[in-house]
Amino acid sequence: MEIRATDTPRLDWTGDALAVGLFEDAVDLSGDLAQLDEKLAGTLKELIEETEFKGGAGSSAVTRVGSGSSIRKIILVGLGKPDALSLDSLRRAAAAIARSAKQQKSKTLGISLPVANDNPSDTAQAITEGIILALHQDNRFKSEPEDKGAKLEQVDLLGLGGQEAAITKAQAISTGVILARELVAAPANAVTPISMAQTAEAIASEHGLALEILEREDCEKLGMGAFLGVAQASDLPPKFIHLTYKPDGTPKRKIAIVGKGLTFDSGGLNIKGAGSGIETMKMDMGGAAATLGAAKAIGQIKPDVEVHFVSAVTENMISGNAMHPGDVLTASNGKTIEVNNTDAEGRLTLADALVFTEKLGVDAIVDLATLTGACIIALGNDIGGLWTADETLASQLKTASEAAGEKFWQMPMEEKYFEGLKSSIADMKNTGPRPGGSITAALFLKQFVKETPWAHLDIAGPVWADKDEGCNPAGATGYPVRTLVNWVMSDA
Repeated sequence: MEIRATDTPRLDWTGDALAVGLFEDAVDLSGDLAQLDEKLAGTLKELIEETEFKGGAGSSAVTRVGSGSSIRKIILVGLGKPDALSLDSLRRAAAAIARSAKQQKSKTLGISLPVANDNPSDTAQAITEGIILALHQDNRFKSEPEDKGAKLEQVDLLGLGGQEAAITKAQAISTGVILARELVAAPANAVTPISMAQTAEAIASEHGLALEILEREDCEKLGMGAFLGVAQASDLPPKFIHLTYKPDGTPKRKIAIVGKGLTFDSGGLNIKGAGSGIETMKMDMGGAAATLGAAKAIGQIKPDVEVHFVSAVTENMISGNAMHPGDVLTASNGKTIEVNNTDAEGRLTLADALVFTEKLGVDAIVDLATLTGACIIALGNDIGGLWTADETLASQLKTASEAAGEKFWQMPMEEKYFEGLKSSIADMKNTGPRPGGSITAALFLKQFVKETPWAHLDIAGPVWADKDEGCNPAGATGYPVRTLVNWVMSDA
């Protein structure tokens, strides 16, 4: 599919389907829309009246144009109130348009949407992301693809001539989102620590990143007892992945993204029971998937920022070698941890990953993990949790997520709650009381970052969607790759 930026007026565009965005309660036909309606023999007015189209956000209407017209179909999409127009509302509108055009078996599509924030570049990027991500389908594990119809071949972004660079950037980001989706969606017999390392190798080779893979022996030498404690029950070897993107010249800053990489989580000897969703635990590497997705995107965009992408990847399994509830592990910074729940394993792998990352001398660290069910209870399935004591970093991440259309809510770092993690025989336990479980998880991780500005993102809810929404088809969402890329680019 080719996406093109063009200054062709919608009145003059020709092709299979023309899509027009209209604001709520402002669907009167005037100016060039009146001329377009006249050119189409009153089709626009008739469509609005017959469907009672009001322009509400998320609404749409489509109809065929009479024979002899240079356009076969008209698609109307509602944009909501004008003062609520945002990049994400445009991204969602573009997604709805793309799905409608596909359903109508259109091969060529023209899209006419307003510019958000007087910024045509960001507008073109958001629209392009919406199109690509809405149309992505993952048929890797089906004997025959479900989608056998006509494909959308060409999309023209009307009124956005000269925004080719924005389209290219959106395409790069979308490849990262799609990679993250496909990693999360794949079963645990396809995505393993070994295959995750191979994915990192492919990113490094294709986009010029440096790659370091630490094997079990390397991790032992670094004293990564927390990570290796989780890994010791699996027949598959753990892989500690460190990808590095370095720009030409002196970078404006050095930052790191650390993703939790549990390719399957059985719960260990605290095995997940009936109703626990154990069959979904292929998703427990969603943080690592987004980390690799961001690496793929950044490797193509090439900002003036040095970025380290880190993940301690393993399975959490059950065997005669499994860590026991009550075991004491020693992390690579010397902290000792009493394991009172083997199903709170992600924070153990992140502990050693954070210690490793801080030694790189970066200016800021962001970790992300499908870490707690407690975060889903607190914020639901659509919003991720954000913990940090650094308000500058918090502000950067909030701005990045708003532009990405990926929701985060800043949660408290209530130091008093660390009392619940104290152990009688070790420095700390790996879980605290049930109340405030996502907060105590963040406080646990905080013990493994000394001085570097750091933020923790709990993404347990939004990595998966049960139904199509916005530019995300049902299933793995690729959240929060767009936020991570925006954060990296914030000073680039």
